[in-house]
Amino acid sequence: MRKRHLIWLIPSLFAATPAMAQVEDDQFWEQVNLNVPLTPDVRVTLEQIARWGDRSDGLNQTEYGALLGFKANKTFEFGIGYRRVGLFSNTGPDVHENRLRQQVVVTHGRFSGRFRVDERFNPGGSEVGFRVRPLVRYNHPLGSKGFALFASHESFLIPNTTSWGQRAGYERMRNVLGVTIPFFKRKALLDAGYLNQYRLGLGGRRPTMEHTLSLQLTINALGPLLHD
Repeated sequence: MRKRHLIWLIPSLFAATPAMAQVEDDQFWEQVNLNVPLTPDVRVTLEQIARWGDRSDGLNQTEYGALLGFKANKTFEFGIGYRRVGLFSNTGPDVHENRLRQQVVVTHGRFSGRFRVDERFNPGGSEVGFRVRPLVRYNHPLGSKGFALFASHESFLIPNTTSWGQRAGYERMRNVLGVTIPFFKRKALLDAGYLNQYRLGLGGRRPTMEHTLSLQLTINALGPLLHD
């Protein structure tokens, strides 16, 4: 009987190990985007992001930036942008990064995808930290008034290690389930949903699971500001 109990105990220990090693955190994220058309095919997007977490006991990240987008056709849009990122911690010094990014957005029916490359400039070292971030999203319309259910997945692939803390490898995945709510005849759209982010814990760090209420408001300004 003792041997039989031991056999059943071994797999249960393996199943419990990831849960014991994993750190979990409840968070709230908000983002506001303002799309300003310059011409029918060119626009500037102004962005503001703030994130709060229980483990950080409050605000842990802010981002302010702009993205210049060029629409090649109905399927492809190219963009280049900049963000100023504030990283706040209750256990260490605050850090402010400069980030550049380049991206391609592909839209086909109810599906859309984004392939983004980030360059991180951190005051902790001279190396540039690169990140590759493919994203795919599916939108399911609810009627004809702009309401929709959506699901998205984003992966974070890190090609290089830096002295200031970035580690190469598959760093995290970010999955979202939510609903899109239109306002003002679809001139504003609110994406509200549950965001689950799992960090794999590269470089000996503990894996982290973040459960997040995510609100993202996108406002589309009227008409191009520049004319041909």
